[in-house]
Amino acid sequence: MTSLPPKPVRASRVTLSQLMHPEHANLLGNVHGGWIMKLVDEAGALACMRHAQKKVVTVAIDSMTFRQPIKIGDLVIISAEVAYTGRTSLEAEVQVSAENPVTGERTHTNTAYLVYVALDDEGRPTPVPPIQFETDDEKRKAEQAKERQERRLKQK
Repeated sequence: MTSLPPKPVRASRVTLSQLMHPEHANLLGNVHGGWIMKLVDEAGALACMRHAQKKVVTVAIDSMTFRQPIKIGDLVIISAEVAYTGRTSLEAEVQVSAENPVTGERTHTNTAYLVYVALDDEGRPTPVPPIQFETDDEKRKAEQAKERQERRLKQK
């Protein structure tokens, strides 16, 4: 294990917000899934960098299912936090919502789980701090993340 001191989940939390413009969308006015995936990856990486205080690289995205379309003019709000840590890896849980900035109506569009590896200055995997859980919900999410990680490793 690592001798690094644990860090609370709240220390990793990050929120990105961006107004969706025509250049983000297809001819139907729906935002391209690839654009949302890019924002999700950035938010997840930022949460993991905040936790590890190291650069990180993406190694896996479990899945990305869009439950609702995101339209031109929506404010996309992406929230990410570290849900699990291994020795050098971290899993980020990323929530995506679309908000109508006029009415304030907000719709959850998807949740994604991404895995990153922390890198040292030479680009080699480096240990990350464990998570200090402060709530039962954080502990539950970590158990679910651990199960996902075990499934990923079995698939290799």
